[in-house]
Amino acid sequence: MTTQSRRTPLVNRLSDKRLLPLWLPIALGFLVLAVPTLYGLLTGIWSTEEQAHGPIILALSVWLIYRQWPALLAAGDGRPGTRAGWLLLLPSLALYVLGRSQQIVSMEILSLIGLSAAIVLLMWGGRGLAAVWFPFFFMLFMVPLPGPLVSQLTMPMKMAVSYATEHLLFMAGFPIARNGVILQIGQYQLLVADACAGLQTLLTLEALGLFYLNVVRHTSPFRNISLALLIVPISFSANVIRVMALTLITYFFGDAAGQGFLHGFAGMVLFITALVLILSLDTMLQWIVRKRAAAAAA
Repeated sequence: MTTQSRRTPLVNRLSDKRLLPLWLPIALGFLVLAVPTLYGLLTGIWSTEEQAHGPIILALSVWLIYRQWPALLAAGDGRPGTRAGWLLLLPSLALYVLGRSQQIVSMEILSLIGLSAAIVLLMWGGRGLAAVWFPFFFMLFMVPLPGPLVSQLTMPMKMAVSYATEHLLFMAGFPIARNGVILQIGQYQLLVADACAGLQTLLTLEALGLFYLNVVRHTSPFRNISLALLIVPISFSANVIRVMALTLITYFFGDAAGQGFLHGFAGMVLFITALVLILSLDTMLQWIVRKRAAAAAA
């Protein structure tokens, strides 16, 4: 019997009860750190409109890791982990202590992402981490950006969305005017808030586009690059449509409707619009790729 045939597959070794003393401390230790942070996020910034995408990003990241789990096991099968994981584990623990003690949410989230990646390195090595690199990159969209940076970049974006909304509705025949980021339609005044057209909204839609690209995995470089470049105008267009929807809701149904339940529904309109635009453009790009392939074959 060869050495290779005597090797126990990693999948079987992971299900071996003898590995429980190894995995149990790792799982418990990670949960001790993660559960308080996740609870604080769910009852804190993730309950606000600006950071409401956090739980969605986390759920999608976990699903992506689950989806890549066979590739992770195959990449690490028969290969030991790397001690380089300690170079990531120790700074991540220090970052967690600092973030937790000083109540810096960004540091806490970054530390948990780093700890997760360090565990993968220690258990499955660099090839294992390469198999699941995108979910860890995707988790970075959960990290809140510094307030001064957000404020500096958000104002030009709000101005652009307000400008586009005003001109599109004016061309449609609605009585609308604008003063900076304040829209006046009929008897109502609306302030375009950060949550409606800010940097966080743009980043959330960027994350949605990257998630779509990772799931579909097109083989055409033209299709992938074109979609990646179009994510920015798609995000801007979806923001404009959302603000237009809120403006029209307020105009026809009153301020209470615009700021109540329908305001939250407009957030769903944002993501649905972005997804429809991505799918539509992807379909158009697919048609272009097929036409080019047919022309080349002829």
